[in-house]
Amino acid sequence: MCGVTAAYAYHPAAGPVNRDAVRRLRDAMQSRGPDDQGEWWSSDGSVGLGHRRLAILDPSSRGHQPMTLENAPLALSFNGEIYNFRELRRELESEGISFRTQTDTEVVLRLFQRDGIGMLNRLRGMFAVALWDGVRRELFLARDPYGIKPLYYRNDGWRVWVSSQAKPLRSCEKPVTLDPAGVVGFCLTGSVPEPFTLHREIRSLPAGSWMRVGPHGASAPVRYFSLSRCLDVVQESQPPEVVREAVADAVRNSVQQHLVSDAPLGAFLSAGIDSSSLVGMASEAQSPLQTLTLGFPGTAGDESAGASEVARTYSTDHTCVGLEIREFSNQTPALLEAMDLPSIDGANVYFLSKAAAERGWKVVLSGLGGDELFAGYPSFRDVPRWVKWARSLSWIPGLSAGFRHTMEWLKPRGVSPKLAGMLTLGSSYAGAYFLRRGLFLPWELPQILDPDLTKEGLARLNLQQRLQETLQPDPGTANGRVTTLESSFYLRNQLLRDADWAAMAHSLELRVPFVDAWLLRQLAPWLSQFSHGEGKRYLAAAPQRPLPSQVVNRPKTGFTLPLARWIQQDDQWDAWKRVAALRDPNCPWARRWAFTLIQRELAA
Repeated sequence: MCGVTAAYAYHPAAGPVNRDAVRRLRDAMQSRGPDDQGEWWSSDGSVGLGHRRLAILDPSSRGHQPMTLENAPLALSFNGEIYNFRELRRELESEGISFRTQTDTEVVLRLFQRDGIGMLNRLRGMFAVALWDGVRRELFLARDPYGIKPLYYRNDGWRVWVSSQAKPLRSCEKPVTLDPAGVVGFCLTGSVPEPFTLHREIRSLPAGSWMRVGPHGASAPVRYFSLSRCLDVVQESQPPEVVREAVADAVRNSVQQHLVSDAPLGAFLSAGIDSSSLVGMASEAQSPLQTLTLGFPGTAGDESAGASEVARTYSTDHTCVGLEIREFSNQTPALLEAMDLPSIDGANVYFLSKAAAERGWKVVLSGLGGDELFAGYPSFRDVPRWVKWARSLSWIPGLSAGFRHTMEWLKPRGVSPKLAGMLTLGSSYAGAYFLRRGLFLPWELPQILDPDLTKEGLARLNLQQRLQETLQPDPGTANGRVTTLESSFYLRNQLLRDADWAAMAHSLELRVPFVDAWLLRQLAPWLSQFSHGEGKRYLAAAPQRPLPSQVVNRPKTGFTLPLARWIQQDDQWDAWKRVAALRDPNCPWARRWAFTLIQRELAA
């Protein structure tokens, strides 16, 4: 895993790129690539590429980046892993193309030379690409289908700056201004929805998209991958044993693909089905597999005992690391500095990654994405029910407003504040999903944010429209719609982004075998048959040795730190105590933590 940097002064009057600025941008991401650094410049100085390398494949100096070709004016700064690069390499070699390294980076470069943008649908893996095409005089940018690897850009009308992290782009020449859409988006969802960041000048290239920057400026991002279109496939009902075999074959293949590495590799392990199944399948191919669990002594969320049982079942080399409030408090300033965009999640991955790096790991497997594929979240049950219920009452004039005011009145009595939006928002999949997954409701934001900022942010963000656009084309089934929404918002903007910055803060590459476009296409015909809870049983049956029964049958809890208690006990995070609505004993901890984080950002 690496850090990508690029700059292109495309306007004729812009002058050469500031080389020191490119180097500062690159070196601000040293933890993303401590093994090597590099830079490349065009002959006229208008283009610069930078790179920080974490060497995973062919760790020799031959893998140095930015990488160029001797017979073509191409230069590449690449972040990611291409798991089918060996198959692609053999295909290219059969056409007489020779290679000088054993890296996937060179395969990407050669494939672009042959296929151009068409290469994107051939790549199985996670990636962010900044590639200079000297023939077209264009900077080509692209991200993988799910958006596992980030890529941000800043365009001032004269030049464009590109980086694997948003924070370093704030210091590129001109000052930045706050983006109300990013602030409001964070408060509504607990993360910043792409393409927004906290600043108007900085944008995220959307997942599954590419864009070009040429002599006349930057094109709009072009989407080459659609989750909803992939899911618009329904298989005729099949016997459970047929589905079980199809699922097992697909997920085993994906896990096998994600094991390719020339560096030490391990797996994060909780007591849940996702990580346990992943460890079961990975241990079949790599023995002994190293596994790591984070424990919280004396708390209800401690999963270390269940994880240890899974480790014994699959004979892994297992370690459990305890985390208590003192270490959390001491490390939180460093954690927040590493947090590229604010998020209510990510602390668990940060401390797990810290422990993994201290044990010499450079690559780790994670079970992220299993719930989105196998209908593991309560949203797969609740969202369709809520839509049906709200639609059945939507014809009654005035009921929606009256219901909302009644629920607001009952909120001090312990009624969930989200009930107030049930009839207002719940009649569509987009609205019901937001109610299930959202943090604050739009009409609650003036309690915690400036009213003018709130108004502008809600208008610029237009979250309901963005949610609805995600479902075009319509996947056609309830499961398909919820899978699309969960994968496009919660997974992409929170879980995957958090996994990236939290692992990269410790120079650790995190891989997610259940977040794979090829796997999605294989499983898409079966997904409509996965009722809530049933799909996870198909995943649990994929390892050749069955999961322990206590793992399969335990209630889903989610792997989180005991932040509810810790942010009450630690005075350095008590800003929420100044807001009456957040002092309410029934207030969810995530709202308090979100307020604390956004106040920190607004004060910066």
